[in-house]
Amino acid sequence: MFGGTVGRRLVAAPSPQILYNGITLGSPWPPARTYPDEFPVRPPYLLDPPAVIPVDIGRQLFVDDFLIEQTTLTRTWHRPEYHAANPILAPTTQWERTEPLARDSGRPENASAMVYSDGVFYDPRDRVFKMWYMAGYGGATCLAVSHDGVRWERPDWGVVKGTNIVLRQQRDSSTVWLDPDADGAQRFKMCFWYDGSLLLYRSPDGIQWTPIGTWGRALDRSTFFYNPFRKVWVFSLRATQFESSISGRYRAYWESSEFGAGGTSPGRDSVAWVKADAKDWARPGMQSPPELYNLDCVAYESLILGLFSVWRGETPYREKINEITTGFSRDGFHWDRPDRQSFLGVSETIGSWNWANVQSAGGGCLVVGDRLYFYVSGRKGDPGTDRPGECSTGLATLRRDGFASMDWNTDDWRVRRRGSGSIGLLTTRPITFTGAHLFVNADVEGGELRAEVLDEQGRVIPSFERESSVPVTGNATRAPLRWTSGNLAAVAGRPLRLRFALTRGRLFAFWISAWPSGESRGFTAAGGPGIGCPVDLPGATKA
Repeated sequence: MFGGTVGRRLVAAPSPQILYNGITLGSPWPPARTYPDEFPVRPPYLLDPPAVIPVDIGRQLFVDDFLIEQTTLTRTWHRPEYHAANPILAPTTQWERTEPLARDSGRPENASAMVYSDGVFYDPRDRVFKMWYMAGYGGATCLAVSHDGVRWERPDWGVVKGTNIVLRQQRDSSTVWLDPDADGAQRFKMCFWYDGSLLLYRSPDGIQWTPIGTWGRALDRSTFFYNPFRKVWVFSLRATQFESSISGRYRAYWESSEFGAGGTSPGRDSVAWVKADAKDWARPGMQSPPELYNLDCVAYESLILGLFSVWRGETPYREKINEITTGFSRDGFHWDRPDRQSFLGVSETIGSWNWANVQSAGGGCLVVGDRLYFYVSGRKGDPGTDRPGECSTGLATLRRDGFASMDWNTDDWRVRRRGSGSIGLLTTRPITFTGAHLFVNADVEGGELRAEVLDEQGRVIPSFERESSVPVTGNATRAPLRWTSGNLAAVAGRPLRLRFALTRGRLFAFWISAWPSGESRGFTAAGGPGIGCPVDLPGATKA
């Protein structure tokens, strides 16, 4: 094929980009959209999945039907639990309990020690959790550290004597990113909004920051993340839509292979991305429709996790109510958001640290043993006013891979119709792999999970029958699933299907590892003890 001519010379059209999971990206990429969708639209890769899906990278989560050809199991969505020690970081120091703009205007000050979005990462070099956060509402940026992710310390970093301030610049929301592929002065990146512009910084240690430049005009609450599947920096930019739309605030998308490439303004070449749509909802009694207030993203295992901060409404008597919902993307642009309930919500108890507002942290989540750690900002509010009140940081935890599970359900009519008795079945689409060891994340207390391997025609491959599958029992986030006489290395590299048979339990994920210890080669979001970031490889702590 040829894409055009230059003089008399034929010019070949660029080859389409095929991702790690078999998805072919369209052209141009990102899609040249001028208006975000008002109504939910299924991603192209769910409407027309690849004929064969490679599964070498990451744990394969069941947050959508991308991997599922047939099933009698039922999908269940799960939510994190807030930690009993919350807030795990509250404003206690003099520099956290001041608000420069309020002090100058004479209005009440709002104390703050909150991530907004900022960043929480596990630094494998120093072997500590690191949290950058807003100190004082709209004030400075501070760095706190922790050895367990729950108890936090404020060292004197020497930037502002006697404090843990690392940047005195006034700011709105900010993003900090630990770039594990960069050395020297580029290891940490920062971008924050101030006075109508995006300010970019770099740092070798997250303490001493050097400005890179200023990016033109921009709106507040703009953030960024790194997409390691395509090796691009993506800016999630706040934009404003037409008055006739369902909601005015939406996100624009801009990407670059270099952070702060050439001083190019992201607003100049950005495209419409995503917004609150007809399935999002406002709180009862609110006059305004919901809006997408922010979108923080991170690569987790084999997909991109999106933390959607949805504005549910506001009154003069309670500060604006934001709650976090989830979305998932397998191409880095299109989102599937089947569960619109609050993933991390506000409290309905007046006086709670998160009564008024909850928003996500940069880095998304961390992998800590068999749990995911989500850090969020929480605003206590000031009842009877629209003030933020005291702003702090909280922690919530979720089972590793635990966003959604495929559950055994004997009441499901599909189980009865198939005549499979008490066994629930899930058959994957055709997959291919190079590993040799099948692992699952499953809770089968009181039941069991088996599997069989099918060829392209749907026939069971000898030595990989369900009957020769050693049953998985109990509850584990990393459990090997073996056959008495078969080794997956014998069928690696050819298209086949897996059929799981489940009784009395839940299946969260599967993956095929190159190692008997079960590392997934997937991305580990913001890292974690014994894992670091960005990839789950041998030597990691087992979960």
